[in-house]
Amino acid sequence: MKIIGISGSPKTDGNNDTLIGKMLGIAEERGFETETVLISGSEIGPCTACGVCGKGEKCPIDDDMQPVYDKLAQADGIIVSSPVYFGTMTAQLKALCDRSVLLRRQGFQLNNKVGAAMAIGGSRNGGQEKTVQSIHEWMHIHGMIVVGDGGHFGGILKKPAAEDEEGIKTAEDTVNKLCDVLQMMK
Repeated sequence: MKIIGISGSPKTDGNNDTLIGKMLGIAEERGFETETVLISGSEIGPCTACGVCGKGEKCPIDDDMQPVYDKLAQADGIIVSSPVYFGTMTAQLKALCDRSVLLRRQGFQLNNKVGAAMAIGGSRNGGQEKTVQSIHEWMHIHGMIVVGDGGHFGGILKKPAAEDEEGIKTAEDTVNKLCDVLQMMK
């Protein structure tokens, strides 16, 4: 089974890129194949609502989203992490979410995949829950099975994330819950 980790941060090797790497490491230790999508190394433009994907055609925007469609479609589980930008996910991650409408319009390709979310804010209560909720809404629209950390919404961290022991525990619990559900679905 395959888990894809998406870091929604435009900063290379920042808190979110590092967190996704660490969480995918846990999934690998549990026997899962993993792959990443790092917004920091991608150019993904916003959806223009042209409607072409609704006709079963390829998205006409020529950018780094094309291989992301395949990665999302092939994954069994999807973990998404975003920094909190003005109370919610980054614009770059929102562009990826909006562009994923192609997968919905072309057969609900993310339906019944297991999804989990994490967010990193500047303080303990910096908008992480709202950001996780926004990611969960994207997952629900695709018909995904959404999991949290076993007691709450998902991974809720404050920066610097590597020093946030309480937050790291919620992220680890989240990835382990995602793995548990995938294993139950085998």
